[in-house]
Amino acid sequence: MLQILFVSMLFAVPGALLIASNEQFNLFKEVERSAKVRAIQMRDRTRIHTRLEELGKRTERDYEDFRIRQLGYCASAAMLVLVIMIALSKTLFISLFFSLISGILIFLLIDRELTSKIKKHREAIEAQFPAIIEMMTLAIAAGETPMQAMLRIAESAHGELAQEFAVVISEIRSGLPLHITLDSMGRRVKSVMIRRFVDAVVTATLRGAPLIEVLSRHAVEARGNQRNRVLNAAGKAEISMMIPVVFLILPISILFALWPSLTNLNLFAN
Repeated sequence: MLQILFVSMLFAVPGALLIASNEQFNLFKEVERSAKVRAIQMRDRTRIHTRLEELGKRTERDYEDFRIRQLGYCASAAMLVLVIMIALSKTLFISLFFSLISGILIFLLIDRELTSKIKKHREAIEAQFPAIIEMMTLAIAAGETPMQAMLRIAESAHGELAQEFAVVISEIRSGLPLHITLDSMGRRVKSVMIRRFVDAVVTATLRGAPLIEVLSRHAVEARGNQRNRVLNAAGKAEISMMIPVVFLILPISILFALWPSLTNLNLFAN
């Protein structure tokens, strides 16, 4: 009886140690994973990852290149201003203050440059959206599937929206379903128009609704939005054209009209 108990204990102790070590290893892996997630969240407070992803730069190398460029320009500008201030015989406090201000300004300018690129990217996508949707509608009406239509657009068209369709096709070929890849595109492109289009296509695909009617309705709506955008741009241009007329041409015209009368009045007074 003691021999049986001894043999069972001999096999139970290594098993218990193995289970404990395995649980400890899983615990270490979980802690490491949560630490990595927290590090990424702490590093991406400015949403640089998300903003670069919208421009098509989705790798970690792209993020590192942007940060190296941003910090390199900031450090170069700060050092240049510091050397200039020291050469002008300024105090150390003033030199450090102006070098710090210049570094912060360069940092903010590069961030603003990224924001302007994203804005232009969204405007280009929204400008290309009506033509791309009409192409997709014609392709599906001719008997092609949504994936074949997007593949045709990605191969034949040029522009930012065609590149987004190419990303969707590559994700589908990697094994992801169509509705998940389209939803990822809608989340990646921060545009209300694209988001509504993606939601409508995903809903029609999952429920089996006629896709041609959905695309036709979105094409008409996209043309209307494009017309409204052009009218708004024309209105802003009209207002900007009024500035030189009011502040430059109109005062000069009034001066030319009143100058002879003012000259005659001065002669009469003398």
